[in-house]
Amino acid sequence: MNDANASRQLLIVDDDATFVRVLSRALASRGFEAIGATRADEARVLARRHQPRYCVLDLKLGEENGLKLISELHALVPQMRILLLTGYASIATAVEAIKRGAHDYLAKPVDADAVVRALLEGEGAAGIDDEPPEAPEAPLALRRLEWEHIQRVLTECDGNISETARRLGMHRRTLQRKLSKHPVRERPEPGE
Repeated sequence: MNDANASRQLLIVDDDATFVRVLSRALASRGFEAIGATRADEARVLARRHQPRYCVLDLKLGEENGLKLISELHALVPQMRILLLTGYASIATAVEAIKRGAHDYLAKPVDADAVVRALLEGEGAAGIDDEPPEAPEAPLALRRLEWEHIQRVLTECDGNISETARRLGMHRRTLQRKLSKHPVRERPEPGE
């Protein structure tokens, strides 16, 4: 590995192996050398071995919590810039992530360009300007807002479907059907 790639080495930690693979490919095309982990113990080993400069970390790692892993990764690689990603967006989680040492926080779904901007912000990175991000052209779709609200309540109920359904005032089977669908995209793809 050459020195340029060493400085752009990135650890992606997410319990969804497909997400790790897709994001790795997308970030590799943007100049990063990505290595992936689907469990916290695997992430610790890779961080110790490779000493990556950057990390994209999911909040939920199966039964483990990505917030706890932030300080552990910093202990292994003090200069690591950590970006916390989550489908369970809340202000409290964002504040806690920053307190624990994450450099930024993004809600899923997120595109690779947003990840690159968040990782490189404040480093004087070439090709990254200091312009604030553009506001979305349209407000979030109602289906997307519903999905985020369901995820937030599900997190508050520690994944208990029955309790979540009770709090949301819906039948348990209806909630399960909604959860079995993929997350709603924020914006339609071109041509839709």
